[in-house]
Amino acid sequence: MTSNTAPATTLDASDLLNSPFLKAIAQQIRANDAYGTYRNWSDELLLKPYVVTKAQKREISVEGEVDPITKGRILAFYRAVAYQIEVETGALSQVVIDLSHEGFGWALVFSGRLLLVSRTLRDAQRFGFESLEKLAIEGDKLIAAGVTLAQRFPEVRTL
Repeated sequence: MTSNTAPATTLDASDLLNSPFLKAIAQQIRANDAYGTYRNWSDELLLKPYVVTKAQKREISVEGEVDPITKGRILAFYRAVAYQIEVETGALSQVVIDLSHEGFGWALVFSGRLLLVSRTLRDAQRFGFESLEKLAIEGDKLIAAGVTLAQRFPEVRTL
């Protein structure tokens, strides 16, 4: 007897692509597209580079510099986190990415004087997630933590 049931947390592709966080990433990519290249691309196509399997990660060398496309992908991810926090709290959120040429650094999301998200970046050349679902889950976790902090310390958010 075989079971065709998937775990309760698994979403089908159409539901997953309607995730507010994944839509926010696609929006950030399009917003930074000066030449309109991505204007007519589907969200699924824009998000495809975020899916990097473990085997693919092993093939990516960490010896060289982080390429500009990967840096842009990291920035779009954290800007989408900041945007979703901003939508939920109404407080302006900003992103700072400090990334060395070796792929190590920090990603910070802050609002006023309050640090909402602080993530260490290691081997940034290999930035990616096993699936779109894991990408959405990670983004939602960061957003939830940031919103919780913003709501807990509203006096620190203001300048």
